[in-house]
Amino acid sequence: MAANDVFRTFQIGSNRIEVLKGVSIEIRRGEKLFLSGASGAGKTSLLYTLAGLEQPNEGNVIIDGKDLYRLSRKDQARLRNEKMGYVFQNFFLLPELTAIENVLIPSLIGRKQNRDRAAELLERVGLGERLNHLPAELSGGEQQRVAIARSLVNDPEIIFADEPTGNLDSKAGRSVMDLLMDLVDERERTLLVVTHDTELAESGDRKIELADGRVVRD
Repeated sequence: MAANDVFRTFQIGSNRIEVLKGVSIEIRRGEKLFLSGASGAGKTSLLYTLAGLEQPNEGNVIIDGKDLYRLSRKDQARLRNEKMGYVFQNFFLLPELTAIENVLIPSLIGRKQNRDRAAELLERVGLGERLNHLPAELSGGEQQRVAIARSLVNDPEIIFADEPTGNLDSKAGRSVMDLLMDLVDERERTLLVVTHDTELAESGDRKIELADGRVVRD
């Protein structure tokens, strides 16, 4: 996967804000890559652009030899569902659904529901006894474990994680991150993580540092 000369701007009133300023990076298959930098450096915008969630103003994103943003919306959606998994800081679990129902959402979108796999993943993340619990009945760390299981249910090639430990205390955060990295290793998948935690950013195979919308260290 690669981003080539990516620019991303936002218009707020009369102000034009440049968030990404010609970023080019390559992500190797199977590596654990961490994006670090101060708040406002462009980390999350870069992750969202690579993940098919924010179209760049200029430049392109290549995955499996395809220019992601030149695909039709339908094909983009299919590629995201089949090739990508997502873990977000705020979990984004649906409150009215149980743990296993939340895990199943990506497979339902892809019309290939696999309840056994969802249950297996929840068992693997230590929630085998909590399949039918609602998010409100789970701790923050447990909710993030559900989100990790959800990200893996379609067995995607790459997992995007945006500040996955940001809403957790240090102990729960470390536990969740260790689990995510172990699961990615087991399945030989690629992991891209945004974090402001400098210690955590050193735990992958490679770290890219951004500042003011540019790569300053790779």
